[in-house]
Amino acid sequence: MVHIQPHTQIAFEDLSGGSSGNYSNPYDALIEGSNDDIKTIQARYASHRTTRNAQQKTKLLDPAFSGVLVDEILRRVHDPTVEPGYDDPRHCLTLWARPPERVRQLVDTVQQKLLAIAPNLWVMPPPNLHLTAIEVNHSQTAETIAALVEAIKPSLPTLVNYTQSHRARLIKPMISYDAQALALSFLPAAGEALPPGRTADEDSYSYHHLRRDLYTTAEKAGVQVASRYVVPSAHLTIARFIDRGDFSDADGKPDPEKMKQLVETVEELNHWLESEFWPKEGDERREGVQWIVGEERGLDCRAGTVWYGGGRSEMVGAGF
Repeated sequence: MVHIQPHTQIAFEDLSGGSSGNYSNPYDALIEGSNDDIKTIQARYASHRTTRNAQQKTKLLDPAFSGVLVDEILRRVHDPTVEPGYDDPRHCLTLWARPPERVRQLVDTVQQKLLAIAPNLWVMPPPNLHLTAIEVNHSQTAETIAALVEAIKPSLPTLVNYTQSHRARLIKPMISYDAQALALSFLPAAGEALPPGRTADEDSYSYHHLRRDLYTTAEKAGVQVASRYVVPSAHLTIARFIDRGDFSDADGKPDPEKMKQLVETVEELNHWLESEFWPKEGDERREGVQWIVGEERGLDCRAGTVWYGGGRSEMVGAGF
């Protein structure tokens, strides 16, 4: 396989404090390292995103920061006048989880607040929002991905409908960010604020278990999974940088005050999200915003130029 250079320039490192180990299924490392304890798994996911945000805050506020990383491929795709006739060359095969309407509405609210201080942000259109449950392969030619689709096709009904009987719950939304993009991330639930009809035992099957099982099923189908990363993160990309103007001075140089304003806005939004949309201890009426993966729509096997929510659906599972 010939990989086409992906756009990302950000390293995807597991910052949860655990060891990846040597496993045939890489998702087993965190599960076994957590003794298959859901509270520990949730803590690992939480540690990853808070540590990463702290790391990125230090980077973005460093006086020597060279500026946000513009996604040049997206800039061309978004604005055809930059390079007329340009097509994204990177074809991928993924399994997406689509967020329910209440999560899409929350994302829209967050996006509008971000656009108020950074009007040149590219924001993910609500219909395109997705959580990548598993990336089978990425940055390939169209022909390579077409061959992988044919190989995995017999297993697609099992894969896209897996959430019918394996229902992982996500809670506690928070904005995660770096020099390239912003995302709304979630944590696997661990028995908090159970919705009607759900038991605490059901939370023992987490989003990380779902990712593990999808990996195993895809491999059994004879398709080698070649994901860019397997870090403990459940995130919806909500915005990307395609213009440095929002954070530059009159001379086009990075403006530390404007970058500080972005970081402060994200922190204010995260405080708002926690106070308004997280489960509240001792208040059974306060469920917060939560998402059982597979609600409204099953998993979506997506192929083609999927980076920005595009591509085509090979098969979509039934929702509940």
